[in-house]
Amino acid sequence: MSRKIDKVPTPAYVVDEQALENNLRILQQVKEAAGCKILLAQKCFSMFAEYPLIGKYLDGATASGLYEARLGHEEMAGENHVFSPAYRAEEIEEIAAICDHVIFNSFSQLRRFGGKVKEIQQARGIAHGIGLRINPECSTQEHDIYDPCAPGSRLGVTSEDFARAAEAEPQLWALLDGLHFHTLCEQNSDALAETLQAVEQKFGRWLQQDKLHWLNMGGGHHITRADYDRQLLIDLIKGVKEKYALEVYLEPGEAVALNAGYLVTEVLDTVTNHGVNILLLDASAACHMPDVLEMPYRPPLKDSGEAGEKAYTYRLSSCTCLAGDIIGDYSFDREILPGDRLYFEDMAIYSMVKNNTFNGMALPSILKMDASGDCTLVKKFDYQDFKERLS
Repeated sequence: MSRKIDKVPTPAYVVDEQALENNLRILQQVKEAAGCKILLAQKCFSMFAEYPLIGKYLDGATASGLYEARLGHEEMAGENHVFSPAYRAEEIEEIAAICDHVIFNSFSQLRRFGGKVKEIQQARGIAHGIGLRINPECSTQEHDIYDPCAPGSRLGVTSEDFARAAEAEPQLWALLDGLHFHTLCEQNSDALAETLQAVEQKFGRWLQQDKLHWLNMGGGHHITRADYDRQLLIDLIKGVKEKYALEVYLEPGEAVALNAGYLVTEVLDTVTNHGVNILLLDASAACHMPDVLEMPYRPPLKDSGEAGEKAYTYRLSSCTCLAGDIIGDYSFDREILPGDRLYFEDMAIYSMVKNNTFNGMALPSILKMDASGDCTLVKKFDYQDFKERLS
């Protein structure tokens, strides 16, 4: 049974399929113009009910470990890639059996597992599937929590360590088919241009040896954002392909489902403290949109403004016991009352994949909305889903 978004039970994530497909069309245009491949980064958006749609436009999926790799293998057509900072010995054979590219984070992991992975991949008829993550030591963003190039980072091999290991153990260099870097977060293509300069400066001599087959530029590319310079991205990719004769991969997550979903919530109560009017919602920052507290991040809210911009200002919070479970201060043209609904926007990304049941909060239902505005239930959660996560 379908219903309009103002009638769905709350809390609920609603994915706008028209907006999702618009993003996918843009990504398809970019990959065709640049001659590259684009994969869905499942760590951002893993709503596999939409994988058949995504698979029509993209080249496959990429994973952060065994479970995501299994999901991509089972539900997404096309290539299946994986990168993890460290693999478990008891999982590596299954990973090699279902992944086309296995990317290692260190020479020690490559030394330990690379031969076995290559053997399994070759038995499957997969060639050129072994990669290593490099660290170009080029920070282009402001969020320390998302900066893999910060001093002391565990992510990727620096050029100094790369040269030392590759020259001391040529058999490890011989195992490699491609290199991977991931340094961006919600950034434009100018940040990629700066990063590529660092990659070429530090690793160019390895790219030029006519031995590697691909270069994976990771994610963080906000390709579907209105102000993103897509032509520069296309030119950068073409330049790499022409100079090094490598296949190029991108792994955006946010760009796939950017601005393609809502979190629908109901106001349960209002309280006032020291002149602050507070709305208590059946949605939670801590449980349903953790990036609000981690980044921090102020999610867009339909028909609202900044605090004081409109006639009625409220602090939006939740019914959890966490005092800091605060979404932010928003203003509205009218008084907001218990029973009213609010619609947080851009809630397809890093929401379903990161939510939790702290305080026994209900997991939001998941729905998809078609071009006519009809919403269809994909998944509903209940008490058993909460209980089965415990013991």
